[in-house]
Amino acid sequence: MLRILNKIRKTGIITEDFPPVVRDDETEIIGKQVQAEIAHLFAGSLAIRQVDAGSCNGCELEIHALSNPYYSIERFGIHFVASPRHADALLVTGVVSRNMQAALLRTYEATPAPKLVIAVGACAVDGGEFGISYASCGAVNHVIPVDVMIAGCPPTPTALLTGILQAIRQKK
Repeated sequence: MLRILNKIRKTGIITEDFPPVVRDDETEIIGKQVQAEIAHLFAGSLAIRQVDAGSCNGCELEIHALSNPYYSIERFGIHFVASPRHADALLVTGVVSRNMQAALLRTYEATPAPKLVIAVGACAVDGGEFGISYASCGAVNHVIPVDVMIAGCPPTPTALLTGILQAIRQKK
């Protein structure tokens, strides 16, 4: 143990410095607009329930990126919740598989009105590569009503933020 501590003392700190933080101006502008709309319509915060209806998880990675320190959407008043009963909006990804159809309907019904439904990604918008088959219901709007569709495979975090802004503005 003493030998290891001595080696640490002799070696010192050998980590790199943090790179300077550079914010994306477009994200910042859209975020401020979202924040203003949320303050007006939702009394300061928008609760989103994300539902994976059968995706490849590409869209989920971009959605998770919204919460990382670079985008940090919580500073704009957007947060993700675990229950649809606490949600103002549903963010649905993936083509709706037959196994998830009933779960998506129950989630939609459990979300209090007025609710926003946002379809994220090519699969959720039009069925993507899968379309309608024995295992797939196709796009999200074949199962529940959709307010806004965000295209892309996967859409960027900035496109997601723009889609959320568009959905909020539609509810005015």
